[in-house]
Amino acid sequence: MTNLSTRPAPAGAQPDHGATLPLAALSVIWTAFWLLMITSALQDASRNPLTRWWEPVLWEGSSALIATGWMWLAVRVRGRYAPLLNQPLTWFASYLRWLPLIIVTFIAGAYGIRHGVYASMGRTYEHSGWGFVLAYESVKLTLFTGLWLGILFGIDSYGQWQLQRHRLLQTQKALTEAQLAQLQGQLRPHFLFNALNTVSALMQTDVARADRLVATLGDLLRISLRTTENEMTPLAEELRTLALYTDVMRERFRDRVTLDWETDPTLIDVSVPALLLQPLLENVFKHGVERTVTPVRIGIRVRRAEGALHIVVSNSGSLLPPGHHDGVGFRNCRERLSIIYGEAAFLEVRNEGDGVAARVSIPLAGAIR
Repeated sequence: MTNLSTRPAPAGAQPDHGATLPLAALSVIWTAFWLLMITSALQDASRNPLTRWWEPVLWEGSSALIATGWMWLAVRVRGRYAPLLNQPLTWFASYLRWLPLIIVTFIAGAYGIRHGVYASMGRTYEHSGWGFVLAYESVKLTLFTGLWLGILFGIDSYGQWQLQRHRLLQTQKALTEAQLAQLQGQLRPHFLFNALNTVSALMQTDVARADRLVATLGDLLRISLRTTENEMTPLAEELRTLALYTDVMRERFRDRVTLDWETDPTLIDVSVPALLLQPLLENVFKHGVERTVTPVRIGIRVRRAEGALHIVVSNSGSLLPPGHHDGVGFRNCRERLSIIYGEAAFLEVRNEGDGVAARVSIPLAGAIR
């Protein structure tokens, strides 16, 4: 009874705890309900000296036995009706079509048990005429069935919601991993081509600088390869990636780039999406440095504000043109933030002063959905 379907779970599948817990709760509620019914009947019988204690236990116990059989069957076949949960009227109608059979079997079973027990004791079970019994039990069972079907509908709806939510999160995780792989794929060919060209040029003029650049490039690629193992990484590691990236790029634009860092040291252990900031810095060099011959100031600021981590990557010397549209890298970053943090995080790019600033905000607590 752990899935909304009666089909067996595939090998290796994780149990659907979202369905198990509500059904366990249903069992507890069902048991408590019948214990309450028996207790109430015993209290009523205590006021009548002609009624023995076991009689109300027999009356309610026989009712509980037959009703439990039908409830067990309803739970067993609920997988057949699970596709109808988004159509409540159809779902209820599918169950209620069995109501006439429930009424007949309940009366026959419960009253048969009572007559049998009384007869075994040499007594007669007395009750109203069968016409009244049929009418009374029909009304009572209709209300009773409607109540418990409502509870079962709520439990199954919750279980299906949990299952769909789990599938959505798995899909979102796969999408995030795919986007991370895409970012890595975008980084390597374009970046390596330019970096190797720089190394080739330096080998003719400054072998020591070329050697340092190759070592830096190796460290950067080593970190990039490690990001395939984890979607999240400490901020310190992400900033180290940026530092290595800028070391390589500044060799290409040695006299044209000034880099300013401003980092709150209390935030370096905060987890952030891997390779989230590299596309922002790459965009600065591509659009703010490569397209101008004037010196460019690049600023990277990390601070805490209003319970969130704020990161700003800015540059001077260039502005966004009117009608600017974000590229693939920015769109991927936004989608990854949305998947991981929902509406609690954002990325915006805008003109500020004599340059452009990309601002990222990530919640510091209870961030990942």
